[in-house]
Amino acid sequence: MPPRSILAGCGGYLPERIVTNDELSRTIDTSDEWIRERTGIRQRHFAAAHETTAFMGTAAAAAALADAGAHAADVDAIILATSTPDQAFPASALRVQAALGVTRGFGFDLSAACAGFIYALSVADGMIRAGQVRGVLVIGSEVYSRILNWQDRGTCVLFGDGAGAVFLRASTGVDDDRRGVLSTHIHAQGTLGDILYVDGAVGQPDKPGHLVMHGREVFRHAVTRLAEAVDEALAANGLGHADIDWLVPHQANSRIINAMGKKLGLPPERVVVTVDRHANTSAASVPLALAEARADGRIKSGDLVVLEALGGGLTWGSALVRL
Repeated sequence: MPPRSILAGCGGYLPERIVTNDELSRTIDTSDEWIRERTGIRQRHFAAAHETTAFMGTAAAAAALADAGAHAADVDAIILATSTPDQAFPASALRVQAALGVTRGFGFDLSAACAGFIYALSVADGMIRAGQVRGVLVIGSEVYSRILNWQDRGTCVLFGDGAGAVFLRASTGVDDDRRGVLSTHIHAQGTLGDILYVDGAVGQPDKPGHLVMHGREVFRHAVTRLAEAVDEALAANGLGHADIDWLVPHQANSRIINAMGKKLGLPPERVVVTVDRHANTSAASVPLALAEARADGRIKSGDLVVLEALGGGLTWGSALVRL
């Protein structure tokens, strides 16, 4: 039998600076009440100059390795999901590789917006199942504060910075054969690319490179697409809603999170929520939430966990993992 991907460790990093809604309201035409009612967000973290995508990704990855009892020598590959790389090249993943002292294998960045971590997890799982690698760091790291349009109060209040990571290792003969990544499911619909995007890139000097979002359109697609992806994952494994122990959703908006929990029949205490404190950290949001719930003891070994996210592209996906 091919090896399975065991999610052996989790880690996260949040910038030191915390920015509350009240602080934003001093320079933006908004209020704590307006933001909380529409999003559930009350604060977010913003990166300092030294807290780059690679810096935060390195910290989260080091924490994931420590949680797994693993070392740099156990890492064959690093896949870093981000929409805010530090440079066009080399990949931020390779900056992480150097910082961790990983001396072999390979690394690359992956761009799928807020669904990036799910995409990266899917790629890493496929590589392990194929026998190409045995240990992979999967990271989501973002500095969205550097691409926000501060004149657009509808979007600039929604995002924060941070990084989350997991260490996947190939299963061995002593592992419980129920554990691991059961399946991943990723999708995209390019015709919806203009409802959530960044209006610039390297090679386009006349573009400011700001995030643009048509929130109502995104919301309209989000719950439907995410519910479909979760049901797809459950059906692929002969499981139902009642089998889920935890939902770890993309942390974009409390309304979307609550709607997903209701669709799955999960009580609020079985849905991991960090959007109130982290805001939307894009590709970092799912691994950050997972790391927090593992660290505080909510999610335990043997629990069946659903991960899901949707982002610009549109891109979306789900993963079913037995911890």
